[in-house]
Amino acid sequence: MSVILGSGAYRYRVIENWAKLPEGWEFMDVAAVAVDSKDRVYCFNRGAHPMIVFDREGKFLKSWGEGQYPRAHGLHIDENDILYLTDDLGHMVRKCTTEGKVLLELGVPGKPAGYMSGEPFHRCTHTALSPKGEIYVSDGYGNARVHKYTPEGKRILSWGEPGTDPGQFNIVHNIVTDADGWVYVADRENHRVQVFDGNGKYETQWVNMHRPCGLYCCQAKARADLRFFIGELGPSVRANRGHPNVGPRLSIYDAQGKLIARLGGEKGPGVEPGKFIAPHGLAVDSRGDIYVGEVSYTDWPSSFPDAPIPKGLRSLQKLEKIN
Repeated sequence: MSVILGSGAYRYRVIENWAKLPEGWEFMDVAAVAVDSKDRVYCFNRGAHPMIVFDREGKFLKSWGEGQYPRAHGLHIDENDILYLTDDLGHMVRKCTTEGKVLLELGVPGKPAGYMSGEPFHRCTHTALSPKGEIYVSDGYGNARVHKYTPEGKRILSWGEPGTDPGQFNIVHNIVTDADGWVYVADRENHRVQVFDGNGKYETQWVNMHRPCGLYCCQAKARADLRFFIGELGPSVRANRGHPNVGPRLSIYDAQGKLIARLGGEKGPGVEPGKFIAPHGLAVDSRGDIYVGEVSYTDWPSSFPDAPIPKGLRSLQKLEKIN
């Protein structure tokens, strides 16, 4: 019997063993996912084959990027099916075709800026585009900044600093934009999403969440119909590791930051269908199905410190929308 998550208009069927990998292959962590105009699913992962592509039924199509990405972290795809890949240990962002041809590179691969220097990049995490094609980069683990670039790669401005006040960050982990140019930043360890205008002016924050990690915006013609999907991590402190109702889970919000639905997370992490370990990257296809990339191998020692990592640990799930 299929596992169903959610309720009302937001019900999803868990599709087990969706992705059909070639024999002997393993994702390890799937840090990010993206879906193109043909509903092909791109999985940016930390295994031997950094980019693995499937059709919407889970059939393997191709792979690329071998040996070129030290540690996959973020992935964005634009309306022209151009990919933006963020590698945090590579300290770089690459704009690529769907075949992996590099069209633009930001940062110097393998050479981080100074820790908390504010200069790009020190373990950058993700990218997003403005309506004009300008590039936002969240940066990241070794900085507390957002950088804005022209479409050609010239830096326009940067904002943010370490801290907990409005406009400050404690692990700026993910970033998305909407069609009106608002910028939404997953400020992970401050347990919030901060909202800015296109030039970094603080507007508001959403706080009813736990360690927001994955962030995806479903665009819509009317602002009232915008939906934001957030992957929340579970507790990182051993003392409250078994605390219920704080994740890991997926949550859905509207453009005002109002919680609409939550999927999973009531009883903590797990490998069973419908549970999560570390939802890190999210994407939604044309039919409303959700693809969840998890950094399960990285997070396992935090979630299950007394258990060895199981062989073949799951790091990708598909949740099929029930209409």
